[in-house]
Amino acid sequence: MIVFQRISLILIAFLTFLGCKPSDELLAKATTMEQVEVVYNSKDNYTKKEVMIEMRDGIKLHTTIYTPKDTSKTYPMLMMRTPYSCKPYGENQFKTKIGPNKYLMQEGNIMVYQDVRGRWNSEGVYDNMRAYIPNKTGTQFDEASDTYDTIEWLVNNVEYNNGNVGTYGISYPGFYATYSLLDSHPALKAVSPQACIGDFFFDDFIHNGAFLLSYWRATSVFGYMKDKPTKQAWYTFPDIGTEDQHQFFLDNMPLSKLNRFFGEDNVFMEQIKTHVNYDEFWQSRGIIQHLKDIKPATMVVGGFFDAEDLYGPFNTYKSIEANSDNYNTVVFGPWSHGDWARSSDRQVVGNIHFGDDMSDNFQKNIETKFFNHFLKGEANGETGLAEAQMFNTGTKAWESFETWPPKNTTKESYFMQPYQSLTTLPNKMYATSDFVSDPKKPVPYTEDIKVGFTPRKFMTDDQRFASRRPDVLTFETEVLDGDVTLAGDILAKLNVSTTGTAADWIVKVIDVYPADTKNTDDVQDHLKLSNYHMMVRSEVLRGRFRNSMSKPEPFVPNQKTAVNLKLQDVFHTFKKGHKIQVQIQSTFFPYIDANPQTYVDNIFKAKEEDFKAQTHKVFNDSSIEFNVLK
Repeated sequence: MIVFQRISLILIAFLTFLGCKPSDELLAKATTMEQVEVVYNSKDNYTKKEVMIEMRDGIKLHTTIYTPKDTSKTYPMLMMRTPYSCKPYGENQFKTKIGPNKYLMQEGNIMVYQDVRGRWNSEGVYDNMRAYIPNKTGTQFDEASDTYDTIEWLVNNVEYNNGNVGTYGISYPGFYATYSLLDSHPALKAVSPQACIGDFFFDDFIHNGAFLLSYWRATSVFGYMKDKPTKQAWYTFPDIGTEDQHQFFLDNMPLSKLNRFFGEDNVFMEQIKTHVNYDEFWQSRGIIQHLKDIKPATMVVGGFFDAEDLYGPFNTYKSIEANSDNYNTVVFGPWSHGDWARSSDRQVVGNIHFGDDMSDNFQKNIETKFFNHFLKGEANGETGLAEAQMFNTGTKAWESFETWPPKNTTKESYFMQPYQSLTTLPNKMYATSDFVSDPKKPVPYTEDIKVGFTPRKFMTDDQRFASRRPDVLTFETEVLDGDVTLAGDILAKLNVSTTGTAADWIVKVIDVYPADTKNTDDVQDHLKLSNYHMMVRSEVLRGRFRNSMSKPEPFVPNQKTAVNLKLQDVFHTFKKGHKIQVQIQSTFFPYIDANPQTYVDNIFKAKEEDFKAQTHKVFNDSSIEFNVLK
C-alpha cells in the first residue's frame, strides 16, 4: 500500500507539472495511503524511553517504554516480558512494529518490553522456567513478583497511562504472560498467553519423557549464563557441518557423542541430561498446576499445527476454566508456531492451504477487540467474542463453541485389526500386528533434507513414505460414507509387547485424501494431493513412563502390556470419501531421539551396544478413542 501511495504522489506531481488537475479520487487515495504510512511508522508516532526498574530484592530489569506522541488522552499499557531481548537498544532506535499487532499500534497504546531477570540487558541470574513461590515474604521473588513490581512502577511513573495493563506473548514470552496471572497486580486487567509453555517435560524440548533431538541446538539460547547486563548475544550455536540433520544425528548416536558440542557451562542441557524423569525439578517449574482463582480476563491462543507448544495452551485454558471464575476464552487456528502474529496473506502449513487473511482477521477482530474491551472499554465481559473460536482443519472453516471441548461429543473407539484394518467393532480373535524396530535405522519424521532449530512443516506432511515402511504399522478405515468430526483430545489405548526392555510408542492420526483430490500451488513438486496422507496429530510416549512419569520401569520381554498415550486436541472433519488412518511406530527421527530399546536408567548415558533391534507387537484389542462431534 505504501508503494501505491508513493506512485500516486509522483503521478499527482507529474499531472500538476503538465497543468492538469488531478481527480478528487486520486487525491483521496494518495491522502489515505499517506495516512497509513504515517500510522505504521513507530518512530514518527511514539517516543521511546529505556529505564531500569528495581525489583523487591534490589535487582534492576531493563524496560523499554513506547508512549504515543499524542498526549491529549490517556492509554492502557501492553507489556511483553521476554528472554529474547528488547532490541533494538538505544532511545533513538525503534522497532518497526510494536505491540501485539499493527491495529493496537495504530490506534495508540503504551507498549512496554522487558528483559526478564538474568537475560540480555537486565541484572540478576536467569533460571529457566523459574519455579513459582506461593506466599512469598520479604525479598523472595519469582516471575510473578517481578511482573507485579514492574506494573507497580509503570502505573506510578509512566505518564498518560489510564491505570490498566495487559500482558501478552508468544512461546516463552507466552509463559511469562501466564505467569503474570499469579499474584496478579490489581491494574492487570487482560492477559493473552499465546503458544505458551506450560511445562518443559511436555512442551518444546521433551514430550512425555522423550527428548526432542531436533531442538538440541536451541538449548544454546537458554543454557548459557551471563554475569552482567549485555546488549550483545553471549551464546553461540554449534556448527554441525552439514545440511542433513538426519544423517548428523545418526552419526552422533548415542547421545553421549553430542557432549563434545556442549560443555557443562550449558546449564539447560545439563539439566535435561540430569533430570530424565519427571522429578521435583521439572514439577516445580510447571505452571499449569498453579492456575487457580485467576482474576484478569484471559484469552489463550494456539495453533493446531504447533510442533513446539500444544500442551501448554490447551492445558492453560483448561486449568483456568476448571479452577477460576474469570473471563476465559481460547482461540485455535490452522497455524504453526506463532503464525497468527505474522502478516502472510495465505495460511499454508506444509503442503496444505487453509485459507486467506486469517492472521489479519485474528489480529483485527479478535485480539484487538479483546484488549480494547478490558483495557479501554466497559470490561464487563460482553466482548461479542466466542468462548472458544476454533478452526476446523478438515472443513477449513471457523466455528464457535460455548465450551471447549464442545459438550455435544461422544467417545468412540476404533480398533486396530489385522490386515491394516481400523474398525468400530472389536474382533475377539487373538491376533497381533508385528514389526521390527531398529534404532540404528529409524523412521524419519519427514522426507525433507534440512537443518533447523524448530521443525514445523511436518505437522501436516504426507505420511505415505512412512506407511510403506515395514517398521510402521498402518490401520485404516474403509472409505467414509459420511463426515466424522473429531473435537477434543485423543487417547490411544495400546496393548503391546516387545522382545526388549524399552521402547517408544509414536501414534499418528492421518486423513487420507481421495484419489481425485486436485493439487494446489502449495504442494511440493514431488508430491500430489491425490491419496495424500495428511498428518492431523502425532505424539510420543517413552514407554518407561507408561505408568508414571516420575517412576520409570522397564518392559518385561514378550509380556502383554497396556500403554495409554494421550494426543493433544484436534478439531478436524474427516470428510465423506476420505479415510481415517492410524500409524504406529517406535522411532520418529530425529524429531525425537532414538530409544536404544534396552532399558538404561539415563538414556543420555546409553552405550552403542545398548541400541538393539527388537520385535514389537500391537494386539488387536488395541484401540484409539476419539471425541466425535454430533
